Amino acid sequence: MASWVLTAMDLACQKAQRTLFQGVSFSVAAGSWLHIEGGNGCGKTSLLRILCGLSPAAHGQVKWPSSPLQSPMSRPDRSVLHYIGHALGLKPDLSACENLCVDAQVSGLALSRAQALQALTAQGLQSRAHLPVRVLSQGQRQGVALARLRTSPARLWILDEPLVGLDAQATVTARALLQSHVDAGGAVVMTSHHDVGLQGPGARLQLGRA
Repeated sequence: MASWVLTAMDLACQKAQRTLFQGVSFSVAAGSWLHIEGGNGCGKTSLLRILCGLSPAAHGQVKWPSSPLQSPMSRPDRSVLHYIGHALGLKPDLSACENLCVDAQVSGLALSRAQALQALTAQGLQSRAHLPVRVLSQGQRQGVALARLRTSPARLWILDEPLVGLDAQATVTARALLQSHVDAGGAVVMTSHHDVGLQGPGARLQLGRA
């Protein structure tokens, strides 16, 4: 796989005339990870949204890896980047299996119900696969969102608190999923109050510290 790099250069973020962070620069290459840390309100989620092209930076620039149809400076599509934020983007009246199929369709991918079920089974959610998402627990809904990663072609995953709400076994499964992605040459940029414990090339970025 060809090498690529996500690069953030001198990023700053302001909310309501308050500077959350400034002077943030880093690079994340294929086969590596970045763990963004910091207290509540320091701008972790805002930084992720800037990296995804969902929010503008007050200053600085982001360069994304590109797909064959993109220039390096265009906003990345879901063949390049998969983002999971606090709002998981699940449709509550659809089943977990249907949510994966609809998500793939929106991304222009072909995903069968059997493939969706396989992804949910890998997350330990086989018995919940055909239930409406609205009846699932917070941790189970988080597991459905993580199952979407198993069906995504994107090599860059940007994840906001991917372990939130998960029980002990689901946490082990999620950590193994993230590690396997990095080991296969993908990259993970994430926030988490937990020590995710990823191995291999990686770095931690502390926001809100002088």
